[in-house]
Amino acid sequence: MASLRKFTKRFVILLNIVIALLFLITCCNAFLHPDKWWFISLLAFFFPLFLIILLIFLFFWLFISPRWLLISLISLIIGWKNIHAFFGMNPSRKDFAHKEENSIRIMTWNVRRWDEFITKKTGASGHRLHMLDLVNKQQADLLCFQEFYEPDDSAISNIRYIRDKMHFPYYFFSHDYHNRISKYSTGVVIFSKYPFLRNARQTFIPDTTGSTESLIEADISVNGKRIRIYTTHLQSVLFKPKDFRDVEIIRNAKDSLLQASRSLAKKLKFALSLRGYQADTVRRHLDASPYPVIICGDFNDVPNSYTYFHIKGNRQDAFISGSFGIGRTYIHISPTLRIDYILPDKSFKVLQCSKIVSPFSDHHAVLADLQLQDPKR
Repeated sequence: MASLRKFTKRFVILLNIVIALLFLITCCNAFLHPDKWWFISLLAFFFPLFLIILLIFLFFWLFISPRWLLISLISLIIGWKNIHAFFGMNPSRKDFAHKEENSIRIMTWNVRRWDEFITKKTGASGHRLHMLDLVNKQQADLLCFQEFYEPDDSAISNIRYIRDKMHFPYYFFSHDYHNRISKYSTGVVIFSKYPFLRNARQTFIPDTTGSTESLIEADISVNGKRIRIYTTHLQSVLFKPKDFRDVEIIRNAKDSLLQASRSLAKKLKFALSLRGYQADTVRRHLDASPYPVIICGDFNDVPNSYTYFHIKGNRQDAFISGSFGIGRTYIHISPTLRIDYILPDKSFKVLQCSKIVSPFSDHHAVLADLQLQDPKR
């Protein structure tokens, strides 16, 4: 019996060490480019699991054998930067009914083409007007949309509706993809209630998948101060219905688990590698800006990834600075996927930030109030 207890204790210690090592390897994603280290980049999706297990071990050893809790405790201290990026720790009350003087309210949302293709596919009633009404209620000054759908028919133009009925007179649309048969364009767009001083578009490497949208920028004048807004939509994993079924196979450990895992890993490897290079491009543009910068959009990557840390740099994460919790923004696969961000540089003070839960898109919107502190950089 004593031998069994000794074996069990050694096994638990070994398991704790293995989880701690996996956790620390995952934390290395902050500086390991996914093109060369794609397998380690995959571990970023398991970061929440490793974190939870380490916390369980921490409390387990606290009551069983306190000296062994150092394995988890030291790992958690080393990985604190990643933990902080994953979990917002600002529980202050949000009050978006009021807007502070000299603050800027910005909203980012992957609108999934205003559900246009979902409506056609299922024959359901459209959500477009409900979505636009939701946007209008936020009383934002700046809107950044990804997967923005604009029909060629000006009578049902989304740009025209937002410009005229929601009073955003300034906009810049990337027109990344144009469907000549169905007569519509998609891409990323910035709407502003403040005047544009300049705008520009940067395309990424040639995209044959139709799943990457440009990096666009707009210089705006806010009370006589010039700031630069960026938005983008980075490479998607391109999951299809079959891939979501594969996720369920893996979850349930069915017989075809190996085949399903290989299929998902192949798509993830491709997307991770491409996003790494796209993140490099975004970072170069951010660092070259002579003005205070806000970058927002759908990065298609989690907070413990190279994409997130490389784009963020020394900038702030509005959700981490102004909210509490995990902040999941993508509704499929996992309850921990925060892949939509608002990242202002340190010239701004984050007053508050929150995600906006809605049933209309596969993404939740993110809303933040920012205040420019010092326009000099």
